[in-house]
Amino acid sequence: MNISIIGTGIYSIALALNISNDYQITMWSENKDLVNQYPKTHSLNPLTDVSLPSNIKLTNNIQDSIKDADLIIIGTSAKYVKEICNNIKDYYQPSIPICIASKGIENDNPVFLSDIIQSILKTKHIAVISGPTFAIDLINKAPCTLCVSSTSKKASKLIDIALSNNNLNLKFNQDIYGTQICGSIKNVIAIASGMLDGLGYNESTRAFFLTEALSSIQDLLIKLKCNPNTILTAAGVGDLILTANSSKSRNYKYGFLIGKKASKEELNEYLNNNTTEGYYTLISFQNLLKIRNIKSPLINTIYNIIINNENPQILIDFLINKK
Repeated sequence: MNISIIGTGIYSIALALNISNDYQITMWSENKDLVNQYPKTHSLNPLTDVSLPSNIKLTNNIQDSIKDADLIIIGTSAKYVKEICNNIKDYYQPSIPICIASKGIENDNPVFLSDIIQSILKTKHIAVISGPTFAIDLINKAPCTLCVSSTSKKASKLIDIALSNNNLNLKFNQDIYGTQICGSIKNVIAIASGMLDGLGYNESTRAFFLTEALSSIQDLLIKLKCNPNTILTAAGVGDLILTANSSKSRNYKYGFLIGKKASKEELNEYLNNNTTEGYYTLISFQNLLKIRNIKSPLINTIYNIIINNENPQILIDFLINKK
């Protein structure tokens, strides 16, 4: 099987390393220097010093990256997914399944990534993978789980073949929208959890907050006509527990800075130097809720803190006064 992975971020690398050496993998990067040095080093420095096996090739030609692919995995930041689709549409065959490893919602127009892909590439073979997996843990072959969501049997089967191994357990469902909601909104919740840490609150308060967050996400799933039980999957509570409780999370770290009352310059510098999907997801999700006339007091409170620069302490006021 030939597999194309679009993007060479640390999570894309982690996924590539979890695919059997029996398969040929082509990764795409827009960084020409990275591509030129790769044949000598088999490393994707400066992104990571992990040495990659010989079955993984690198190219900066988007057409070559998907040539002869049986499965395409998109692992770029969510804000680049639309651009990627437009760049490959002239070479793409709709029968080839697309696997979305990106987390988030389109920034300019608040729609789900699966809808962007379906609209541009005209394929029904779309899947989403999401779950409690830090890239470094996947790279180190720690036992992990991922949720695979798709209404396409072909997509689910190929992802199962590609990613199932002795360390990675896959769970399947058909709630592709609910899985995307959980996988994106957990980054927003992680920012808020980090804020509580930065404010000096302890684990009990963060557990209080996460309990309310789970209830709020489930309510959103219902209002957005998704399966409310998706919150109980690896893409829901599993990913939330991981991301919203760990200083490894870039979203959590960003929230910690907000809670510590970091300056606007410090916060902007962090956003410029770290992929903090929760920040952009928050803006997109707030727009989505506004368009669909859906109310979420928790998301609105977090939005007012992060975007409208209100005092992070209002998150505690929200928790205490919520009935």
